[in-house]
Amino acid sequence: MKKNKLMLNKIIDSKHNASYKYFKKIATKKNFRKEKNKTILIGPHIIKTFLDAKKDIHCFIRDESKNSLEIEEIIKLHPDVVIYYLKNGLFCELSDLKSSNGLIAIVNVPIETDSAIKKGLNLFIDGIQDPGNLGSILRTAEAAGINAVYLSKKSAELWSPKTLRGSQGAQVNLKCYEGQDLVALCDQVSIPIYSLSICGESIYDDDLPRNLVLILGSEGGGINADLISKSTKSISIPMKGFVESLNVGAAAGIFIYEHFRKFQLNVKP
Repeated sequence: MKKNKLMLNKIIDSKHNASYKYFKKIATKKNFRKEKNKTILIGPHIIKTFLDAKKDIHCFIRDESKNSLEIEEIIKLHPDVVIYYLKNGLFCELSDLKSSNGLIAIVNVPIETDSAIKKGLNLFIDGIQDPGNLGSILRTAEAAGINAVYLSKKSAELWSPKTLRGSQGAQVNLKCYEGQDLVALCDQVSIPIYSLSICGESIYDDDLPRNLVLILGSEGGGINADLISKSTKSISIPMKGFVESLNVGAAAGIFIYEHFRKFQLNVKP
């Protein structure tokens, strides 16, 4: 039986409400997100990216005091999704953004199961812990049509609100695998493995292969020594100035788009 609209609209006016407590834990607790396999999407843009990828929404959460045409269009296209209206400033406690345009969604986290190494460029993320850097890399990877991203156990959470903010939801259109043993994966790889380093061969002097694994290390510690030992080659981004190194997101972007320029730029779909 189809639910009527009143059944799908719920009002929360207290922080002691059970549903509100659940939303707050999804927003703030990594382990709870993992346990429930859910995350929180903040703002219409990221929500629309998720919906455009044909993913399901568990519920919408609205700031009762805000409205916009963009929000109304999203709600109108998904009439069977429960909507929670928050009063008394409760909405702001769920969002770490000063302006989230009044709409949040709770969603199931997509799970990828086929973790076999793909053709083309694959990224290994080794302990990158800053969610902003991880999000930036994911956004660049999605833009360039990267095939797959594999994250070590010590890397930032793939579906945290901060990573999602940095990526603008790009991971929903990528094959991403969390909690991977990257050293063991290297033993299964039959294509070249490159480590991005400050002391390797210049990317512009290398004949980049089409099928490739690129390892990106953490901001402070770099790439794990065991992974370096599995690498076919260390590769670097040449620099002329006085800075010691590039931000890992910037360095990854340069490499990704050099590979894109060589193999995809003039290739018709």
